[in-house]
Amino acid sequence: MAEPTIRELLKKLEERDAVIAELRVEITHLRSENARLRAENMLLRQKVDKLSRMIYGTKSEPFNPNQPDFFQLVPATGQEAGTFQEKPNPGRREKTRRTSGIPENLPVDETIIDPLEVQAEPEAYKHIGDEISEQLDYTPGAFRKVRTVRRKYVRKNTVDAKPVIAPLPPKLQDGCMAAPGLLASIVVGRYVDHLPFYRQESIFKTRHGIFIPRQNMVRWVDMIADRLEPIYKILQDGVLGGDYIQMDETPVRYLDPGAGKAPLGYMWVTSRPGGDAIFHWETSRSTHCVKKILPKDFAGILQTDAYAAYGSYAKEHPEVVMAGCLAHARRKFYEARDQNLAFGNFMLSHIGELYHVERSLRKRRAGPALRKAERNSASRPILARMEKALKIMTPKFLPQSNAGRAIRYALSIWDSLLVYLDEGRVEVDNNLIENAVRPTAVGKKNWLFIGAAEAGKKTAILYTIVESCRRLGIDPYAYLHDVLTRLPSTTNHTIAALTPENWAKALFSAKPRQAAAA
Repeated sequence: MAEPTIRELLKKLEERDAVIAELRVEITHLRSENARLRAENMLLRQKVDKLSRMIYGTKSEPFNPNQPDFFQLVPATGQEAGTFQEKPNPGRREKTRRTSGIPENLPVDETIIDPLEVQAEPEAYKHIGDEISEQLDYTPGAFRKVRTVRRKYVRKNTVDAKPVIAPLPPKLQDGCMAAPGLLASIVVGRYVDHLPFYRQESIFKTRHGIFIPRQNMVRWVDMIADRLEPIYKILQDGVLGGDYIQMDETPVRYLDPGAGKAPLGYMWVTSRPGGDAIFHWETSRSTHCVKKILPKDFAGILQTDAYAAYGSYAKEHPEVVMAGCLAHARRKFYEARDQNLAFGNFMLSHIGELYHVERSLRKRRAGPALRKAERNSASRPILARMEKALKIMTPKFLPQSNAGRAIRYALSIWDSLLVYLDEGRVEVDNNLIENAVRPTAVGKKNWLFIGAAEAGKKTAILYTIVESCRRLGIDPYAYLHDVLTRLPSTTNHTIAALTPENWAKALFSAKPRQAAAA
């Protein structure tokens, strides 16, 4: 057999080199694909972990400031690179101690028990003291019948005299068998205690032997909302008439009988810190809703989260300044801690320092001027360090990772997060309005949907009223019972006295007078 020539050997070497080159290209491709799949796997794991925490985990976001900190990456403002500022420990938030016990101002049902031997021969014993034990008792609500008797009279010694009778006192609705106390109880049960109408129907039937069809309750609640609407409009004017408004929205399902489904509607909420929270019902979540709710001539500060509808509204209204919510940014960094604990702790500890400043200001009851000065001296340097860290760490994380999303979110709203520094009346976050929205989330888990779309406005009115009572610390049942009693005889000129704030002022001013008279 002939040996291969040099040309044939060279040809085989070239073929081998070509195969090796192809294999190297394939290896490079496989390595790239492996890196891509690893990154995709990491993102999917983060999403699964996030969903698991949302379903099974705690809803709070605890953070220990003493956990391992972000590796000394970001120099303090005004210092040379390589030197770093040691952050003060903001300390734990002071918790108010809740004391349990029996209040001294409660009415007392006293029972006196004497020994049997004393009862048999009382003159043989001398009373030398008492052993007193107390318990806290409660009597559930009970039904009663309210009867109005109007006596008829006829003048004596008058032939063919017509009988005279006093007119029937005005009612919320003619022919309605429900008195104000029952109406107030149904509203509180639905919008404060989150009891669906069918459950209230069952409670009345099984515990009290009174059958009230849920259809009657629905009609009564609609009527109550209509009668309370003038008060709602007064509260609405008070919030929307200012130049600083907080705004948020939450989904609520409603019935669409013709389509046989329960689509999503939205409760939009506008609020003013220190004032009321106003609920507005809309069947969509578009920018049109923001335009519809806010006054056409609104010019001032609008504080929201980063939902796109608010940004679109701001672009069309340059006279509106958008203020951001630090709590939303913090939430995303808390979710990103699993990806990079040191970086997450760095951001959370700095945000904790910002909130420490705010707690100190609240504790001192600081006004807008002092808040502005304190924030610029204490909070602005903290925010500067945070911004520098965000920009440095941006290329270190994939955009779709939890940390990448948190960084991108914070930088996208950064200018709006700084607004509160120079506006002393502006809050650092939207938590006040989120607290107002929270009861609707509890309610819709119980009653699932609000009814037809038309019921949304009436629900918004009633949620506004009970939320106003909650913010003022007054009993919603006592308020509604009194207001529903007085509404039939109230005029347009006197309706303002029935807002929760004015009602509470009148109540508390009357108590000292009653005490002095006693």
